[in-house]
Amino acid sequence: IVVFHTSLSDDLFCSYTYPRGKVTTTFWFTEWGTGVEPEDLVQNPEYAGRLEYHGDKKKDCTLKITDLRERDSATYKFRLLTDQEGGKYSGSPGATLSVTGLQVKLTGGYQDKTLTCSTTCTLTDNPTYIWYKNRQHLDESTSPQYKYSVSNDYDDSYSCAVKGHEDLHSPAVCVQGQSCNRVTYTKRRICVLKGSTVDISCTVGYYSTTSSFWFRSDKSTLEDLTTDPGYAGRVEYTGTYRDPFTLRITDLREEDSAEFRFTFKTNNIDWGHSFPGTSLSVTGLQVNVTPAVEGQKTLTCITTCTLTDNPTYIWYKNGQRLDEPTSQQYSSNILVVLGHSADSYSCAVEHHEDLHSPAVCVQGQDCNRVSYTKRTICALKGSSVNISCTYFSLYNITSSLWFSPKQSDSWRDELIPEDLTTDPGYAGRVEFVGEKERGQSTVRITDLREEDSAEYKFIFNTQTSRWGHSFPGTTLTVTDLQVKVTPATEAGKRTLTCITTCTLTDNPTYIWYKNGHKVKEDTSRLDSDSFSDADSYSCAVKGYENIFSPAVCQKCWSVTYTHQSICALKGTTVDISCSYTYPSYHEIKKAFWFTKWSGRDPEDLSSVPGYEGHIEYLGDKESDCTLRITDLRLSDSAGYRFRLITSGEMVAGSPVSLTVSGNLSLISHLLV
Repeated sequence: IVVFHTSLSDDLFCSYTYPRGKVTTTFWFTEWGTGVEPEDLVQNPEYAGRLEYHGDKKKDCTLKITDLRERDSATYKFRLLTDQEGGKYSGSPGATLSVTGLQVKLTGGYQDKTLTCSTTCTLTDNPTYIWYKNRQHLDESTSPQYKYSVSNDYDDSYSCAVKGHEDLHSPAVCVQGQSCNRVTYTKRRICVLKGSTVDISCTVGYYSTTSSFWFRSDKSTLEDLTTDPGYAGRVEYTGTYRDPFTLRITDLREEDSAEFRFTFKTNNIDWGHSFPGTSLSVTGLQVNVTPAVEGQKTLTCITTCTLTDNPTYIWYKNGQRLDEPTSQQYSSNILVVLGHSADSYSCAVEHHEDLHSPAVCVQGQDCNRVSYTKRTICALKGSSVNISCTYFSLYNITSSLWFSPKQSDSWRDELIPEDLTTDPGYAGRVEFVGEKERGQSTVRITDLREEDSAEYKFIFNTQTSRWGHSFPGTTLTVTDLQVKVTPATEAGKRTLTCITTCTLTDNPTYIWYKNGHKVKEDTSRLDSDSFSDADSYSCAVKGYENIFSPAVCQKCWSVTYTHQSICALKGTTVDISCSYTYPSYHEIKKAFWFTKWSGRDPEDLSSVPGYEGHIEYLGDKESDCTLRITDLRLSDSAGYRFRLITSGEMVAGSPVSLTVSGNLSLISHLLV
């Protein structure tokens, strides 16, 4: 006997008894086709991450469903199997769950109004209703109705909630006409893939906004996301002055899971910060393997939340996308496969094919596969990066290499891709570190350049096949540093932010410099009420203090180099370029280049023995400071700096590293 109970909570209470034997299997289901066993809800991707079975194998069979949505409305039944012949039992008629949202309905005359907190079904357990005026708590009652007399305030909006679920407000309604102070979110919940992009939108009921921004409700202060260092380079606003107002977040990561709210200011008030916003959940993909009929496996592409907009799932076998015969299984995102010990499977979502799940083996723990330690890396221009993977082969590996698909499309034609170590564009900048023989491989790229931004992959070869070229690799983005100046929220203060085009990996510590001198180690943001227009500010990252951002200033001295490092051939000519600024009321006394500075004033290169007739200053007396070195020699390898002396200041930027290579024959060979 199975007995069901219902309540307003997300729990389906259930108890059971059985005549004899031992319970071997218990599960819940909603549909049962003729002649087949019903499907355990745990295997249904629609409920991924939302089911909690609180029962036991004695008498309790309670199920909790979280994050309810309207399509969860169904009749739920419990199934138990025992070790006795014919020991299969199901409870009937089951527990019927109806999921509803809240809506405020407005009735009555011009002056006296009645508000009704309406649902599509009668809520269980006689709940207490809570009423809000302009999102401020107004009244509580067991009645879903609220009566009042309309005031002359046309800006008022009303909404309702149920006690115990105060975060699940109804949309706000205006008591007079269509315009009032309110924020309505397009979606209250969104579930999206890690690494993808999301748009969070809302409309407002008051259009005379003077300013607006988005923020995370879990922060202690209302911080504009565009000034939050954790979202640097990843946040964009649209609809600044009219509906819809949209927040776009790119390169999503799991720590972005939070509630996001929109707030705006009018001439009289701040509005929206207390309104429940849109809850964002960020998930990765995982393949779950469960036994099916004998000799087969069932693979399910699971997430920690149900992806928004009912996406199409794509399956891959050994890194190769499966063909049309499995199209029906893509739509249900469940795949039944015959197990072979060498086969690995992974899944992705259509339009996000670069965001594969990790590959899993269908038989045991060992199969041919390549797994990358990090799928995305953001690194500083001029720095070094390690890109790593683990791999396994059932067969003897004859060779392995790292490559980038951007180098050539030759690998698509079943030719061997080009090893990074033989690519002239990476000459002298690539090395392998770690133990490849132990199933791990790491490639290190030094002196990073913006053109190094690409996807990198590892492949290994056996006597019969090549493995790994079709798997998504690690995407590297190379960025420089820039200082952005914005007004702070408090009067008299300004904010400096050290920004990048992507969020640097591993949450680095930033270093701030004032007029070339270190002043603070901090986050990427610096607040102060004492910024001087005559001072220059720049930033760097701890561990890479030689890689400065260009200095920013209003009326200051600064030197900015076009390149931080240069590699050139012996016998050729090189230009080392920079630009500079200085206050217009100052006069330039002297400007020159130098290489050595040991506490005394540096020596102008034009007067250094060995550089006569070998260098030329191409700059002007206003902003350009280019140095040309002809007939390069190996001894010219050094750090070059520009020195500017005015009537009130002396400035020298960080050095440009010049490396002169004499291995012309090797480089020529690689270029052929």
